[in-house]
Amino acid sequence: MASPSEATDPLIQELPWHDPSHALPLLHDHPWGTMLDSGGEDTTDRARWSWVCFSPSDTLIVTGTQVEHNGHVVSDDAWTALHKMQRPPSPAERILQAQTHIPFTGGLIGIASYEAGLRLEGLHSRHTQRAPELIAARFHNILAFDRLTQRCWWISHNRTPPPPIPAIVIPPTCPKLTFTADFTREEWIKAVETIRQHISQGDIFQANLTTRYTAPLPPSFDEIGAYAQLRQSSPAPFSAYFKSPPLSLLSASVERFLALSASGAVETRPIKGTAPATDNITHTAELLKADTKENAENLMITDLMRHDLGRICTLGSINVPQLCGVERFAHVLHLVSSVRGQLPAHLSAANLLQATLPPGSVTGAPKHKALQLIDQIERSSRGAYCGTVFRIGHDGSMDSSVIIRSAERSAGRLTIGAGGGITWPSDPAKEYDETTLKAAALLRSFSA
Repeated sequence: MASPSEATDPLIQELPWHDPSHALPLLHDHPWGTMLDSGGEDTTDRARWSWVCFSPSDTLIVTGTQVEHNGHVVSDDAWTALHKMQRPPSPAERILQAQTHIPFTGGLIGIASYEAGLRLEGLHSRHTQRAPELIAARFHNILAFDRLTQRCWWISHNRTPPPPIPAIVIPPTCPKLTFTADFTREEWIKAVETIRQHISQGDIFQANLTTRYTAPLPPSFDEIGAYAQLRQSSPAPFSAYFKSPPLSLLSASVERFLALSASGAVETRPIKGTAPATDNITHTAELLKADTKENAENLMITDLMRHDLGRICTLGSINVPQLCGVERFAHVLHLVSSVRGQLPAHLSAANLLQATLPPGSVTGAPKHKALQLIDQIERSSRGAYCGTVFRIGHDGSMDSSVIIRSAERSAGRLTIGAGGGITWPSDPAKEYDETTLKAAALLRSFSA
């Protein structure tokens, strides 16, 4: 049954083509809004579509054990509340999704933080939490952009007329911000050595060590202009701008976390192994492909993700169609693997998130022990960083990214995270250099 705010016959209207960036100013006057933003030259399925959404019918904010639905504290736990928001589609919504080739015509968009994943693992961070553990909104007014065919649609489940899309692109703007890292180079090297000691003792095989760069924000900070700056300097297939009262996320993520089709097919694409995008890409790619340490790092995380999907997917359905393939992104090369499985019909996208958070590529192996060690060594809460941005459609399908290459605005500060996987062969100084390489593009974007 449709909710009172939604008509039974959604409006879908094709509009003149605009670049998705033209729609960013529409979010200025909305306290809640999001742009799921595919960028760069890639227009394959992973980077073909962009969406701009605002005026949600439902909102969810989970801070610790307090759950707020539409601004009111409720007795449900976080995941029960999320399940309730992901209600069965109305007949009209089901027909709309079946008749259009647009992969997302409305539903939930949200952020599950790294600390939400810790809680699912039965752990609690020793660090003060900076942001909600889980935040989501249910959108029924959506602009959908197909970058491959350069077509654009307005979809409204309450038949709101389409908004006028500005003809002028919002200018990239960001004031000069001064960031402070929570590790010095010497402290980082010492932390890597501590992790290597635990590996030598057999406690873990690998751990992802991260650091945060934090800057106070001036009252005049324009986060939409700053996001325009980020998407211009670091185009990425899983970019996102998520705006809410307690938190905004400005992301240039290159990594898919989980994709789930309406029929239950699951794919995750863990990234581990990094090299700079030099002038001689072919040679650099060959070196990365042959690097024993980088391959070992990717293999361990691929195995971890096989295990995580094995917790919930149908027995015998897990397979690895790609192992340690080299892929190019805006500023770096990465080793990327693919793990696939089949979700049982009685389980949902939210169940899949619960079984796999936090993402394996930003934790370590064995996962639970690595999470404990990470929390002991790191200097601050990760917040949204190393969590996931997800969208769950009316048909039950989902796509999600790992929150990396991202900046979080909360409590008057902008925070950027960067890190890397530590294994026994890791050279602490080189690990520090790799981490600064990952952070450099973001820091430049917000220090212009």
